[in-house]
Amino acid sequence: MSGDNLYLLSALPTLGELGSTPPMTLTRLLEQVIEGGENRPLLEALLLSDDLLQRQAFLSGELDEVEPVVLTAPQARDEEPLPEYLVSSEDTASQPAPDDLWALYYRYAANTATENRNSFLSEWVGYEVGMRNALVKARAKALNLDPQEYLVVPDIGSAKEDFSKVINEWTAASDPFAGLRVLDEARWKWLGENDGWFTFENDELVAYGAKLMLLQRWQRLSRDVPAQTEKARAN
Repeated sequence: MSGDNLYLLSALPTLGELGSTPPMTLTRLLEQVIEGGENRPLLEALLLSDDLLQRQAFLSGELDEVEPVVLTAPQARDEEPLPEYLVSSEDTASQPAPDDLWALYYRYAANTATENRNSFLSEWVGYEVGMRNALVKARAKALNLDPQEYLVVPDIGSAKEDFSKVINEWTAASDPFAGLRVLDEARWKWLGENDGWFTFENDELVAYGAKLMLLQRWQRLSRDVPAQTEKARAN
């Protein structure tokens, strides 16, 4: 696929560091990818994670508006059913619980990576699951709970990553926003180490999407967290 990606990756704007302004939207990135091309389902599987984060934040009252890329806006607002691959047979009468939904998502993304022989997406899923479950274990330990009841698809989590340092920094963070920054800085570092730079393969394109997704997430957080803080003070 290097020939197909050569022009696209060469034409994409350079990304700044974490916290910088995104040079384009996720929607615009997806529009650049040819419909029916093998890299499109990879990008869609990746970007769906941000749609689900927005959906979760919207339903909890942390986000006033949603700007999904893969889901429709009504799906992200829980006004329409989610795609079938995000609903298990046990959830036919209702929407899945948050942990169950993420389990379905990670399985879907991992299967998409396998079907398209994409090592980056597969490793990204493993990293995300590994970090999520490391956080679960830390929270469970603090609350004297059994973490096994809260782990999400542990069988596909990365076994080679050591999250102890980032978990310690997250635990010591001064506030939740600082804690999120710790986690996303670790994600950004991992992306830089695994982005397939100048290979012009699908791995590099999906890694670009993952970095752009983090930049857009931080633009959203920087806009919405102060507003939420002000709202809490007013109440």
